[in-house]
Amino acid sequence: MAETLLFNALREAIDEEMARDAHVCVMGEDVGHYGGSYKVTKDLYEKYGELRVLDTPIAENSFTGMAVGAAMTGLRPIVEGMNMGFLLLAFNQISNNMGMLRYTSGGNFTIPTVVRGPGGVGRQLGAEHSQRLEAYFHAVPGIKIVACSTPTNAKGLMKAAIRDNNPVLFFEHVLLYNLSEELPEGEYTFALDKAEMVREGKDVTLLTYSRMRHHCQAAVKQLVEQGYDPELIDLISLKPFDMEAIKRSIAKTHRVVIVEECMKTGGIGAELIALITEQCFDELDAPPIRLSSQDIPTPYNGKLENLTIIQPHQIVETVQQLVQR
Repeated sequence: MAETLLFNALREAIDEEMARDAHVCVMGEDVGHYGGSYKVTKDLYEKYGELRVLDTPIAENSFTGMAVGAAMTGLRPIVEGMNMGFLLLAFNQISNNMGMLRYTSGGNFTIPTVVRGPGGVGRQLGAEHSQRLEAYFHAVPGIKIVACSTPTNAKGLMKAAIRDNNPVLFFEHVLLYNLSEELPEGEYTFALDKAEMVREGKDVTLLTYSRMRHHCQAAVKQLVEQGYDPELIDLISLKPFDMEAIKRSIAKTHRVVIVEECMKTGGIGAELIALITEQCFDELDAPPIRLSSQDIPTPYNGKLENLTIIQPHQIVETVQQLVQR
């Protein structure tokens, strides 16, 4: 069976859901004629027409607000942000409208909306195009947040997100679009609230998501060769966290390292450490450790850019020091 690139896995999911449900539509900058900035909506305009694949002006607040109204009237819009950093312009629509309307309407409206697009640190894309916004939205009530990391979970998560009756922020990493693998045959979806056990082990729990999954896998390979036995969990769901899976793992390993591309201050790792300390304190044999990006705008210079984010050798060194305690 041929392998599928991650961006094509996302495209397959959207195509299949648009064919399955006429209420599903796509809107955003260049999603139609151009096929999306990373070709996730390629050819969908020709297949479904301009009313279901809508090219919008460069006005994130406007078309995100339009998506909220469309969802209130029964449609299931998918909003592409072109770059997740641009969606800061639509923060009000996502937080005050998407997140709140089901509650403030007394349940009279559901907001089945997916907000998706590329984020993370690219290769010399500059500070404004290399933002990690998951922590910005993490405190917003009423939304779910997921981050795909492989073609397989990208497709399954996208299909589940489109079918969900709540707003879902769907984070894709700009450097993973050309990752390829064979997809499972037939229809499948992934749970939006479950972590994925990537590798079982007994020495230390590695918690990660998005592109850092692959940095962790590179580190795990080295650690196994050195005689260590790490457990690797891809969080996938950033809101809510799959705390049951996390607690089970820590009860076995008694040590935890969080590896993220998010900034350290107020990041995903910070929230995880708070929850782990509250819920797993008696199981810990050492303080939890978070390996996070530095709290600076991402430099354009390639070498400096690499220095701002966690690399596999840093994960290896951290585990070595932690397990030796």
